[in-house]
Amino acid sequence: MPTALITGATAGIGAAFARRLAAEAFSLVLVSRDESRLNEAADQLKLRYGVRVEVLPADLTTDEGLATVESRIRDGVDLLVNNAGFGHPGGFPDVPVEDEVRMLKLHCEAVLRLTLAALPGMIERDRGAVINVASVAAFFTRGTYSASKAWVVNFSESAAAELGNPRIKIMALCPGFVRTEFHERASMDTSGIPGFLWLKADDVVRAAMRDLAVGKRVSVPDPRYKAIVAIGKLVPRGLQAQVSARLGR
Repeated sequence: MPTALITGATAGIGAAFARRLAAEAFSLVLVSRDESRLNEAADQLKLRYGVRVEVLPADLTTDEGLATVESRIRDGVDLLVNNAGFGHPGGFPDVPVEDEVRMLKLHCEAVLRLTLAALPGMIERDRGAVINVASVAAFFTRGTYSASKAWVVNFSESAAAELGNPRIKIMALCPGFVRTEFHERASMDTSGIPGFLWLKADDVVRAAMRDLAVGKRVSVPDPRYKAIVAIGKLVPRGLQAQVSARLGR
């Protein structure tokens, strides 16, 4: 039975990955800061799907938390989903530098370190996959959040190219606006976001697994966002920033 480790696994896209992979008979390792929510999620998954579920409480913005998860990954995982992330309610440069550094540690350093922890075992077994959850924001200019997600996309593509092994897949997942706790936790006002732009987490995960299976290195779920990204590449950066500022992160 293959094993998947998912960070940020108790809500939103992370929880949707847990459900999908449990339905596909993966054993799960769920990572989050909130131990009580982890245990609740694990109990529900075991009851519904009959799979083995480990819980691993860890704060990935700390070296201690990262080391804990790195150690578990080195014991062996077949699929790593780097999903944990957060946003800021304010914009650059008003966000305190401590909060900006925490974001970079979670979005960039954690993705780097956990991917590197997973790869030796995958290379030895000649199989495995890493999904790094980025964002459509990676293709636009909008503060540290979009910059960090752009790094995730570039890193994922670069790592996949460097490995050059089709049996070890590394993919960046770039969803748009998804109905999760993300914006509420960041105290973001989402009232200006058109309803048609919202996606469901389960639909995002379904598209991601399909794209992973065919070897895509960057997955942009939903035709609406594929079109937005394509058009965005033709729009000058200055105009991009103005539009992004109106829509928010």
